[in-house]
Amino acid sequence: MKLYRSYITILFVVLFAGILACSNENSEITPELTVSLENMTVSSSENTKTFYINSNIDWTIDISETWCSVSPQSGSSGNTTVVVSLEENNLFEERSVVIGIQGGELNRQVQVQQEKAYLLTVASNEIDISNEGGEVSVHLQTSEAFEVLINCDWITKKTLKTLKDSSEVYVVEANTTYIPREGEITYTLNDISEVITVNQEGNNPSIPEDITGVESDAETLAAKMIVGWNVGNSLEVPGGETLWGNPKINQDLIDGVKDAGFNAIRIPCAWDSYIIDEETYQISEEWLTRVKEVVDYCYNSDLYAIINIHWDGGWLEEHPLYSYQDEVNKKQYALWIQIATFFRDYDEHLLFAGTNEVRENYNTPTTENIEVQESYVQTFVDAVRATGGKNAYRNLVVQTYNTNIDHGINLNTMPTDAVENRLILEVHYYDPYEFTIKTDDGYNTQWGQDYTDVSDWGQEDYLEAQFQKLKTKYIDNDIPVIIGEYSAMLRGDMSTEAQAKHEESRNYYHAKINEVAESMGITTFYWDNGYTTKNASGLFNRSTGEPVHSSAIEAIINVYK
Repeated sequence: MKLYRSYITILFVVLFAGILACSNENSEITPELTVSLENMTVSSSENTKTFYINSNIDWTIDISETWCSVSPQSGSSGNTTVVVSLEENNLFEERSVVIGIQGGELNRQVQVQQEKAYLLTVASNEIDISNEGGEVSVHLQTSEAFEVLINCDWITKKTLKTLKDSSEVYVVEANTTYIPREGEITYTLNDISEVITVNQEGNNPSIPEDITGVESDAETLAAKMIVGWNVGNSLEVPGGETLWGNPKINQDLIDGVKDAGFNAIRIPCAWDSYIIDEETYQISEEWLTRVKEVVDYCYNSDLYAIINIHWDGGWLEEHPLYSYQDEVNKKQYALWIQIATFFRDYDEHLLFAGTNEVRENYNTPTTENIEVQESYVQTFVDAVRATGGKNAYRNLVVQTYNTNIDHGINLNTMPTDAVENRLILEVHYYDPYEFTIKTDDGYNTQWGQDYTDVSDWGQEDYLEAQFQKLKTKYIDNDIPVIIGEYSAMLRGDMSTEAQAKHEESRNYYHAKINEVAESMGITTFYWDNGYTTKNASGLFNRSTGEPVHSSAIEAIINVYK
């Protein structure tokens, strides 16, 4: 019985398999072969693209160009990603290829269009031209016409060619300003750009070098300036000499300073507020003439004179930062070209000082602060020397960062100069601050070892040590030093006895500074701000030149008798 059932089971299996076989032989299969796109556009530099093949049959790919290949080149049913690899098209015309896909009797195509190459190259991206201007040529190669953009109105196009090897000629106008300028010519073709920078010199009125009357080197000249004085808060006042309360400088004042025993005068100057053309930084002729009048007062009294760029609103003095560096140096150069040219014929009695107390703040300077501050000094030296004549040899005064002694010792690098031994270093001395210029609570009225109301630092030993640092680093290495400013303001509102002690101590302070400086070969310039009352440092009547604080003057001058 069991055997019979097994035969029956086998019979059913065979019959079912036969029915299935007959069914498959009679059914029809519909071939499928589709592609995800029919057209493909690629750039001349594009490396790969992709498309997709969906099929239920086997397929192969045929392609006729070697610059285009595919992977895989064959496949079977399913969804397949095909990677198209393309070589860069270096031809200046488009090219195309057909990717053929065949599966059984089905054929599909993908049309590949590759963009042409574009050529735009220039022989040089920099052109230098003198201030006189003229024609300049730009040599270039291009595959077709291009666009040109000029970013300034002093460069104009003379000719235009768009051949494969071509030149364009431009006309550059003369630069009548003192400032070098920069223009750009930009070529654009498709997504290619080339920029030509045109650098034009400023109109530098240089004349042949002349050493007549400026024979003394820096050490010799510094030794001739025995003791100096500042006519402060006058010509450096932005916008007007008298706006800070002092009368106009006159010959009587300068004569009075000379009669008191000073033989050198530092003349702080403003220039920014006397610019009449902000694009060229042209200084008012009237203002240059006024500064000349004051310099001539000094010459009339046989005094040495130093003119500088002082605080001047802070445009230079308060910005030793990379973000300001280029623009400040541009103005610094333009101003000193004009100042130096205007005073070029003066003999060695006239010195130029490039800056004043350049600083970002009163903290220890950063590397950025030092680099930028020193660039302002270097620009000053370069501008003066570029004017030629006596300025090729004139002695120049250069400053440390914030005219600080310690920064000068630790961080300062002297600028390079076209002539040897013609630079004098300038620092200022207002230590201790609590005695010299502090005006709010906590100031001291006395200074020195024999007095009581003194600060806990900055006394005689400190003064001597600071000046010794200057001697060791600079004077002993043939670089003369001046103390461009020093003073302790006059205090008031004290008893008669206390006032007397204060003035006695103050005179001692001024005398000690000059005593130590003179012993080390340093020249000093007293800071006189013109006001002779409390919290001021004036010594003379600014209108008449008569001494107001004779004992203070004598404390300074007696050191040199």
